[in-house]
Amino acid sequence: MATNDQITTQIFRDIPFTSDETAFINSKFERRIIKKGEVVLRANDIVTHQYYVSEGCLRTFFIDPLGKEHTLQFAIKDWWISDYTAFFEQNNAILTIDCIQNAILYEVSKTGIDEIYNAIPKVETYFRKKMEKAFASFQNRILSNLAKPAKERYIDFISTYPNIESRIKNYHIASYLGITTESLSRIRKELIRT
Repeated sequence: MATNDQITTQIFRDIPFTSDETAFINSKFERRIIKKGEVVLRANDIVTHQYYVSEGCLRTFFIDPLGKEHTLQFAIKDWWISDYTAFFEQNNAILTIDCIQNAILYEVSKTGIDEIYNAIPKVETYFRKKMEKAFASFQNRILSNLAKPAKERYIDFISTYPNIESRIKNYHIASYLGITTESLSRIRKELIRT
């Protein structure tokens, strides 16, 4: 089990901190153990935190007016997850986050992260770079969903999330790809044959 000092080092790799900075950052994060099947955030909740995944796997999804789930993201070790639109606006969530594999999370509030930014500007630079990469990734995913056939989207998925297939349900993957589970099975069979 990681201590807070180790987690600070894990989260902010390659950023040197003084012992006072480490203690300040640690004071803003809270460790949470989440069991498979638990919900971290529900649609309509006020979003006050973002989460760093130390272990496990979580899923962000949206339920449309017809009751169909649309998976937006999986978060595995060393990823961040939240309903970011609601987090930044301190608003109600439109997304739900559930735990699909037992997880250890480190949560930080909007107030806490803002206090860290003010006290330690190099952390704000770190998060800016993370958000730039995340924005580019989401944009690429949207373009992929608009332009690529399902087989190519699946190949992109297994490249982005290596070794995740054995840990999550097929309908979660299909939901992420915007296809049916039957289509997912067909694609997998085609890839095995080639």
